[in-house]
Amino acid sequence: QVQLVESGGGLVHAGGSLRLSCAASGRTFSTYFMGWFRQAPGKEREFVARISWSGGSTGYADSVKGRFTISRDNAKNTVYLQMNSLKPEDTAVYYCAASNLPLAISRREYAYWGQGTQVTVSS
Repeated sequence: QVQLVESGGGLVHAGGSLRLSCAASGRTFSTYFMGWFRQAPGKEREFVARISWSGGSTGYADSVKGRFTISRDNAKNTVYLQMNSLKPEDTAVYYCAASNLPLAISRREYAYWGQGTQVTVSS
Protein backbone atom coordinates (compact mmCIF):
# COMPACT_ATOMS: atom_id res chain seq x y z
CA GLN A 1 0.00 0.00 0.00
CA VAL A 2 0.98 3.63 -0.36
CA GLN A 3 -0.25 6.73 1.43
CA LEU A 4 -0.33 10.05 -0.41
CA VAL A 5 -0.29 13.62 0.92
CA GLU A 6 -0.69 16.60 -1.41
CA SER A 7 0.53 20.13 -0.73
CA GLY A 8 1.17 23.37 -2.58
CA GLY A 9 -2.35 24.50 -3.36
CA GLY A 10 -3.52 28.05 -2.82
CA LEU A 11 -4.98 31.19 -4.35
CA VAL A 12 -3.36 32.63 -7.45
CA HIS A 13 -4.31 35.20 -10.09
CA ALA A 14 -5.02 34.15 -13.64
CA GLY A 15 -1.77 33.75 -15.55
CA GLY A 16 0.12 32.77 -12.43
CA SER A 17 1.83 29.53 -11.47
CA LEU A 18 1.70 26.95 -8.70
CA ARG A 19 3.60 23.74 -8.04
CA LEU A 20 1.78 20.93 -6.34
CA SER A 21 3.65 18.17 -4.53
CA CYS A 22 2.49 14.73 -3.52
CA ALA A 23 4.57 12.87 -0.93
CA ALA A 24 4.19 9.12 -0.80
CA SER A 25 4.91 6.76 2.05
CA GLY A 26 6.44 3.34 1.61
CA ARG A 27 9.47 1.95 -0.15
CA THR A 28 7.64 0.88 -3.30
CA PHE A 29 6.84 4.33 -4.70
CA SER A 30 8.87 3.73 -7.85
CA THR A 31 6.66 0.77 -8.76
CA TYR A 32 3.52 2.92 -8.99
CA PHE A 33 2.20 4.77 -12.00
CA MET A 34 1.21 8.21 -10.66
CA GLY A 35 -1.53 10.58 -11.72
CA TRP A 36 -3.11 13.91 -10.91
CA PHE A 37 -6.86 14.46 -11.04
CA ARG A 38 -9.04 17.43 -10.17
CA GLN A 39 -12.61 18.02 -9.12
CA ALA A 40 -14.41 21.32 -9.45
CA PRO A 41 -17.61 22.04 -7.50
CA GLY A 42 -20.57 20.23 -9.00
CA LYS A 43 -18.41 18.34 -11.47
CA GLU A 44 -16.96 14.87 -11.66
CA ARG A 45 -13.34 14.18 -10.86
CA GLU A 46 -11.32 14.39 -14.07
CA PHE A 47 -7.93 13.23 -15.24
CA VAL A 48 -5.20 15.88 -15.47
CA ALA A 49 -1.84 14.14 -15.96
CA ARG A 50 -0.02 10.84 -15.49
CA ILE A 51 3.57 9.68 -15.31
CA SER A 52 5.21 6.30 -15.66
CA TRP A 53 7.29 4.53 -13.05
CA SER A 54 10.58 5.95 -14.27
CA GLY A 55 9.18 9.28 -15.36
CA GLY A 56 10.02 8.58 -18.97
CA SER A 57 6.44 8.66 -20.18
CA THR A 58 3.85 11.31 -19.42
CA GLY A 59 0.33 12.12 -20.56
CA TYR A 60 -1.98 15.10 -20.18
CA ALA A 61 -5.56 16.11 -20.58
CA ASP A 62 -6.06 18.36 -23.58
CA SER A 63 -7.23 21.18 -21.30
CA VAL A 64 -3.83 21.42 -19.57
CA LYS A 65 -1.43 20.33 -22.32
CA GLY A 66 1.35 22.84 -22.77
CA ARG A 67 0.63 24.54 -19.43
CA PHE A 68 1.07 21.78 -16.84
CA THR A 69 4.04 19.48 -16.33
CA ILE A 70 4.07 16.32 -14.25
CA SER A 71 7.32 14.97 -12.87
CA ARG A 72 8.53 12.67 -10.14
CA ASP A 73 11.55 12.14 -7.92
CA ASN A 74 11.66 8.50 -6.85
CA ALA A 75 14.52 9.19 -4.43
CA LYS A 76 12.21 11.58 -2.56
CA ASN A 77 9.02 9.54 -3.05
CA THR A 78 7.38 12.63 -4.51
CA VAL A 79 5.42 13.50 -7.62
CA TYR A 80 4.93 17.10 -8.76
CA LEU A 81 2.54 19.06 -10.90
CA GLN A 82 3.90 22.36 -12.20
CA MET A 83 1.00 24.52 -13.30
CA ASN A 84 1.68 27.59 -15.42
CA SER A 85 -0.59 30.08 -17.16
CA LEU A 86 -3.38 29.22 -14.78
CA LYS A 87 -6.96 30.02 -15.73
CA PRO A 88 -10.06 30.45 -13.57
CA GLU A 89 -11.38 27.19 -15.01
CA ASP A 90 -8.43 25.38 -13.40
CA THR A 91 -10.01 26.06 -10.01
CA ALA A 92 -10.60 22.71 -8.31
CA VAL A 93 -9.43 20.35 -5.62
CA TYR A 94 -6.40 18.52 -7.00
CA TYR A 95 -5.74 14.92 -6.05
CA CYS A 96 -2.74 12.71 -6.65
CA ALA A 97 -3.26 9.01 -7.09
CA ALA A 98 -1.23 5.82 -7.49
CA SER A 99 -1.89 2.90 -9.79
CA ASN A 100 -0.38 -0.52 -10.37
CA LEU A 101 -1.55 -0.37 -13.99
CA PRO A 102 0.56 1.06 -16.79
CA LEU A 103 -0.78 4.03 -18.77
CA ALA A 104 -3.62 4.41 -16.25
CA ILE A 105 -5.90 7.30 -17.14
CA SER A 106 -9.29 6.38 -15.65
CA ARG A 107 -10.21 7.06 -12.03
CA ARG A 108 -11.09 3.40 -11.62
CA GLU A 109 -7.52 2.37 -12.47
CA TYR A 110 -6.08 4.23 -9.48
CA ALA A 111 -6.29 2.40 -6.17
CA TYR A 112 -4.73 4.95 -3.83
CA TRP A 113 -5.67 8.60 -3.38
CA GLY A 114 -4.53 11.58 -1.39
CA GLN A 115 -6.87 13.90 0.47
CA GLY A 116 -6.60 16.69 -2.10
CA THR A 117 -5.36 20.27 -2.14
CA GLN A 118 -7.43 23.30 -3.17
CA VAL A 119 -6.33 25.43 -6.10
CA THR A 120 -8.23 28.66 -6.69
CA VAL A 121 -7.51 30.88 -9.68
CA SER A 122 -9.00 34.37 -9.60
CA SER A 123 -9.79 36.32 -12.75
